[in-house]
Amino acid sequence: MTLMVPVRCFTCGNVIGHTWDQFQERTARGEAPGAVLDALGLRRYCCRRMILTHVDLLDDVGPYG
Repeated sequence: MTLMVPVRCFTCGNVIGHTWDQFQERTARGEAPGAVLDALGLRRYCCRRMILTHVDLLDDVGPYG
């Protein structure tokens, strides 16, 4: 498992990296992303953006590096 999600929010500096695994697991089970972010304590728009817009490309780009 790779953790290439940013550790901190680029805008406010809040630590958000530890929420990525739970967010992925819970949304894969069918929970609404907004409800999961609320439960994880991510209330600021900037922090929510960091998690919602992250695309994990390490597995795609890794073989070329």
